[in-house]
Amino acid sequence: MGTQAQLEQLKKLKTEITRFLMMYKFALDEIETKVEILKEEFQALHDYSPIEHTKSRLKSPESIMKKLYRKNINISLPDIKENIKDIAGLRITCSFISDIYKVQSMLENQDDLTILEIKDYIRSPKPNGYKSLHMLVEVPVFMSDRQERVCVEIQIRTIAMDFWASLEHKIFYKYNQSVPEQLLQELKDAADAADELDHKMERLHTDIKEIKESQVLDMGDELSSILVSDRQFRLPSAFLDLIGEGENTFGGGRSNDN
Repeated sequence: MGTQAQLEQLKKLKTEITRFLMMYKFALDEIETKVEILKEEFQALHDYSPIEHTKSRLKSPESIMKKLYRKNINISLPDIKENIKDIAGLRITCSFISDIYKVQSMLENQDDLTILEIKDYIRSPKPNGYKSLHMLVEVPVFMSDRQERVCVEIQIRTIAMDFWASLEHKIFYKYNQSVPEQLLQELKDAADAADELDHKMERLHTDIKEIKESQVLDMGDELSSILVSDRQFRLPSAFLDLIGEGENTFGGGRSNDN
């Protein structure tokens, strides 16, 4: 094979790899947009957001190759797509444990997402104390010449769970020796302390919510305005009357026409 042919082949291969990784990048974009919409809708309707922040991650070609060798997988794009499910990853950090399951439910209600797998390490923690909810979802991605369904791994956890997991990773990153039993127990104790904090904050959140709901509010003024994208809108009484009439018209069953 001549030099020109080799260059053409290399160029073609580079294009295929670029398009392959871009599919995962676009899938992450799709998921992040969905999560942002759900976050904003929840904030508007419930006056608080269950999502503190999100962080996305795309595996590098080097990391993908290391995993291929480790799992003894053939080096081909179809085999990579079939066997490596965490090329695209999104971490969603929530305020409270109950919020994790709210977010899970909202994602499951997205018709264009296919749920491939759910691993609940909150109800069944790993032996070292790790807690998180993992979801594998398939996202439709529309390229210029075809549609692809791309796998994204979503990790949903509380702030305390994320704090513990991040520090655990830093402590043992590139630590190849066996960890002494005493340190493993201390790590597990720290995970239990984080879990206790999560449950305490959840109880406080529930108590405050109940107090707020029991307070006597000026509901007339409360219901005559809405908040959309951080903007306050007053609702004219005629608009409220129109909605009421619409409900009577469309929600009142059959008309009298026979």
